[in-house]
Amino acid sequence: MAGTLTFLLISSLLQGALCETFNVKMPQNINVLRGSCVTIPCSFDVESKFDNNLDDTCEAYWTYWVSGAVKLLVTKEWRGDLTKKDCTTTFNNASLLQSTKYYFRLECNNALKFTFTQAGVDISFIDDPPSPTLTPSTLEVEEGASVSLTCSAPAPAPAPCWSHPPALTWSSNLGQSQETLQENQDKTKVRTSVMNFTASHLHHGNKISCTAVYQKQDGSPDVTAETSLTPDISYSPKNITVSVSPSGPVPENSNVSLTCSTNANPAVRNYTWYRVDGDQETFIGTGTSLNIQVSRDRRTFFCNAENEIGVGRSSSIQIDVQWSEMHCGLYSGVVPWVLTGVFFSVSVICLACLCKVRKNVKPKEEDRTYMSLSGRTVSSSEYDVINTAPKSQ
Repeated sequence: MAGTLTFLLISSLLQGALCETFNVKMPQNINVLRGSCVTIPCSFDVESKFDNNLDDTCEAYWTYWVSGAVKLLVTKEWRGDLTKKDCTTTFNNASLLQSTKYYFRLECNNALKFTFTQAGVDISFIDDPPSPTLTPSTLEVEEGASVSLTCSAPAPAPAPCWSHPPALTWSSNLGQSQETLQENQDKTKVRTSVMNFTASHLHHGNKISCTAVYQKQDGSPDVTAETSLTPDISYSPKNITVSVSPSGPVPENSNVSLTCSTNANPAVRNYTWYRVDGDQETFIGTGTSLNIQVSRDRRTFFCNAENEIGVGRSSSIQIDVQWSEMHCGLYSGVVPWVLTGVFFSVSVICLACLCKVRKNVKPKEEDRTYMSLSGRTVSSSEYDVINTAPKSQ
């Protein structure tokens, strides 16, 4: 222990004499997922007269304080090239670390030995990975607009830790995504996925999420973190339909209620109704619902729905209208008469009754039309002619 204290004291004296030229760069804080590896990006500089002392004998150490005593952590795992002033260090087994602040120390088999206390890195252990960052964090666009969403999550770097960067997945098949692994100025790395798609009314109100899946080095189950947004897509009226009440066949000249329904964002501000007469369309009213009287010739309708984005039209609906009519008449004339084999042309009274019934539906049994003659029921058809001759004497 005495040797270690003497060693640290000498390095501190050297550090005090050369503090203006010895520098180190590293992140101020690193969050380490339990069970995973960790990389500390690090670069340094020394006084120019020590440049020749940077050789293959140089070793990297990390120092930290525990209960008022200085501890040295020897790095036997991957590190950067110290001859090129790269002190980046990877700990494949992060359990060797503690939640505390670490300082880089350089020791060469010559006069160059120095602890860089100008800057240190705070190591903190977390049980859950950080949530990915979604850019933009909100989405408000009009249907048809081109959208680009970027999802990014921190990744351990560089190798070998970066062989297990987080995998990024999107919640739904929006389009084609492109992934990259980017390096920040402090040499930390970020996995990024960019999703490009065209905004649709089908996306409105449906959550879009990006999930980062982290693979642990100790073989324990993977862990995930998710970030999401709910898009607000403006669109013209869609899926416009017309309903009729009552819904079944209705008698001619009866009243029915028409209702127009649709999806739109923003909400519909104006409903208009039209009647179809052949090739002509006639405006008949406004409002979500409309009360009308129907007939056999005026029974086809549609509605238009309008919001700030545009106008949509429903399909035409034809109301099932029931109707019927009957036309009857009497006439008289001259008919031939045959008596005992001799033909006589005589004038007699001849009465004929003609009735014609038209309906657009098959009548029920109790609704059929019957004709009677002298108390005898006569079958009906589209029309019936019934002649009456004088009785024989």
